[in-house]
Amino acid sequence: MKEKKIAIQTKQLEKVYRLYDKPSDRMREAFGLSGKKHYKEHHALDKVDMTVYQGETVGIIGTNGSGKSTILKIITGVLNPSGGEVTVDGRISALLELGAGFNMEYNGIENIYLNGTMIGFSEKEIDEKMDAILDFADIGDYVYQPVKTYSSGMFVRLAFAVAINIEPEILIVDEALSVGDVFFQAKCYHKFEEFKKIGKTILFVSHDLSSISKYCDRVILLNKGKKLGEGSPKEMIDVYKRVLVGQYAIEDEEKGNLLNDNDLKEAAAVKAGINPDLLEYGTKAACITEYYITDSEGIKTTAVIKGHEFTIHMKVEFSQDVPAPIFAFTVKNIRGTEITGTNTMFEKTFLKPVSAGSVKAVTFRQKMSLQGGEYLLSLGVTGYENNDFAVYHRLYDVINVTVISDKDTVGYYDMDTEAVVRDCI
Repeated sequence: MKEKKIAIQTKQLEKVYRLYDKPSDRMREAFGLSGKKHYKEHHALDKVDMTVYQGETVGIIGTNGSGKSTILKIITGVLNPSGGEVTVDGRISALLELGAGFNMEYNGIENIYLNGTMIGFSEKEIDEKMDAILDFADIGDYVYQPVKTYSSGMFVRLAFAVAINIEPEILIVDEALSVGDVFFQAKCYHKFEEFKKIGKTILFVSHDLSSISKYCDRVILLNKGKKLGEGSPKEMIDVYKRVLVGQYAIEDEEKGNLLNDNDLKEAAAVKAGINPDLLEYGTKAACITEYYITDSEGIKTTAVIKGHEFTIHMKVEFSQDVPAPIFAFTVKNIRGTEITGTNTMFEKTFLKPVSAGSVKAVTFRQKMSLQGGEYLLSLGVTGYENNDFAVYHRLYDVINVTVISDKDTVGYYDMDTEAVVRDCI
């Protein structure tokens, strides 16, 4: 039996960040002004072993903060590890931060040469690939204009076209296949399938579990910087879903045993995903003092499985009498487009006066029908006073919600269609 050749291997890979409470602590540490430790250590990666063989398509999945992007950046040389070893055999093309090496003052052609040179191609080799790059990007004469004049769609099309057409031996993709319009995405996936058919090595990170299931030979699951397991796509996706709803036994590092059900639910009650720089305004006659999301099991989370029920919670405290408060939420995609939302007036749920000193618990329960991806939740308390619209408290983009999906359709949401194909008689 022919021995498999290793394309990528990590051994006991670590990435540790020092977190300081204030800038002065960082300065004291840098100049050695105190023997005391002024930082906390955050292990973005904790002794991760991983092997990817030549010709394999391997997926990496995990919640936000699990270390997926960190490990890709170390493999591609963007970040240095804090410990462990990394071995790569083959020329890499990485679709991480599209257009990161572009000069905004240069036009598209100049940026193609700039990026090609950075990757290691000669001018002659870039010339040979130019037609393929321009055909794939399909942005017409804009390629002769400065990149700073491009729309975001044109920018990512050109960046993707450069990265995908350099014929790498190893392709590394981090959530980059969902760029541009639907037709361009189809072109990207077709190119991805082409790479797989001709035996290229692919390392693939995505929240789109349908793509992970369809394309990957093997899947690695990361959780809080640790490798939780590896195996077939179906097996690892099933474990991942259990992690999301707090039903997977995670190891207690200090005690060396398994957490009990109560400890497990507490560990799953994450507060990550709250925006520290949120925008808020209003008269503060009513204030939203607490907010969070729970999944179908009642566990606090910022990750919701598509097709499952979830609940948005708000605690609202009133400092003044309010004639008829309206409680609301909206959901936007990361580009800022409002996708959906509702309020208690639309739902005909609550249209009563509230006295100063009152506290209300508001919940919105619904099934998650949005496509897999990242979304932003905004909350509000408004109303009408003497026929004038009043804003008591609005919180914009307060929580980052991750939708986990193993079946996405076209557009923003899934109509839960049942498709049937049968022979005609």
